[in-house]
Amino acid sequence: MANANPAFTDAEYADRLTRVRAAMDRAGLDILLITDPSNMGWLTGYDGWSFYVHQGVIVGPDGPPHWWGRGMDAAGALRTVWMADDTIHGYDDIYVQNPDRHPMTDLCGVIAGLGWSGRFGVEMDNYYFSATAYMTILNHFSDVADATGLVNWCRAIKSDTEITYLRRAGAIVTRMHAHISEVAEVGMRKNDLVAQIMRIGIEGADGHWGDYPAIVPMAPSGMDATAPHLTWDHRPLTAGVATFFEIAGAYRRYQCPQSRTLFLGQVPDTYRRAEEAVQEATDAVLHFARPGATCADLAIAFNSTLARFGFEKDSRCGYSIGMSYPPDWGERTMSIRRSDLTEIAAGMVFHFMPALWLDDGGIEMTEPIVITADGARRLTATPRGLVVKS
Repeated sequence: MANANPAFTDAEYADRLTRVRAAMDRAGLDILLITDPSNMGWLTGYDGWSFYVHQGVIVGPDGPPHWWGRGMDAAGALRTVWMADDTIHGYDDIYVQNPDRHPMTDLCGVIAGLGWSGRFGVEMDNYYFSATAYMTILNHFSDVADATGLVNWCRAIKSDTEITYLRRAGAIVTRMHAHISEVAEVGMRKNDLVAQIMRIGIEGADGHWGDYPAIVPMAPSGMDATAPHLTWDHRPLTAGVATFFEIAGAYRRYQCPQSRTLFLGQVPDTYRRAEEAVQEATDAVLHFARPGATCADLAIAFNSTLARFGFEKDSRCGYSIGMSYPPDWGERTMSIRRSDLTEIAAGMVFHFMPALWLDDGGIEMTEPIVITADGARRLTATPRGLVVKS
């Protein structure tokens, strides 16, 4: 039952499989189990909210990938993957959340039935792969290797279609931020505003529908905004208190996150100075963000500019983005930090994240960017700077 609305052409999926097999050869792997749903979707097109149970894509020495997962989710695989129906393998529901029968036992039987053997790679450091899954596989395979990041790095340079999807996601998050600027007011309950933001995110923009984000909106105010990852509550927006909104537009699971900071009323001088520092440091990064530079070069440009204004940031200031599922919209490959010597290339996409958490709040003014042959280009049209309403 072929996917009636594939996100990519068969040729693009074939190219991705070729890249993954080349990476497997370099790593000395004969079999690869992919459990990250982003990697599963990127390689096969599989798309379903089924990652709360064990599932995966198996790549062997030849032929197409094979999808494996819960029996009832096999119907979703038949509807979304590009491969033929005989590559879909569903396990019995007796394995679901049963401490006495682990699904990986079934997986190992599937691999044996395919006649595959040899060095077996698994994504050990992955949200979706457990210690028990690993121990179960060891009962059937003696040569198991860590393949964490193998597929993620194959995804680092985006195709033209992927960049189109990211631009559509960028248009959605632009609209979401514009709505915040338009309707936010003193006394408005935070949950009411977030509800409107999420509605717009699903409605979409420019005729393109919106997908669910890989992270829910972060929207802390005041002292809550000294922490980076708090969400929202029922309390009303207050004059003179900063609220940052870290949100994402999403299209076909491609995530375009962006943050802006809202002030209702007078902006304290500290925040104006932080705004100037962040904007100057952002300009420095966008100037250096071109093919041939390294992630470390961007981090140095950012931190040295920030230091001239008397501010410092001790965490990374950006990371690679693309296709993602909960709980994270990052690709878990490149980070913009001094220790990352990865060379930047055209087609890479980053969420540049120059957030500062101050003593009495936080300021986030971030930029999703795509690297082109001529340098960095923004993926959104969101106005720069603080959002201030009197």
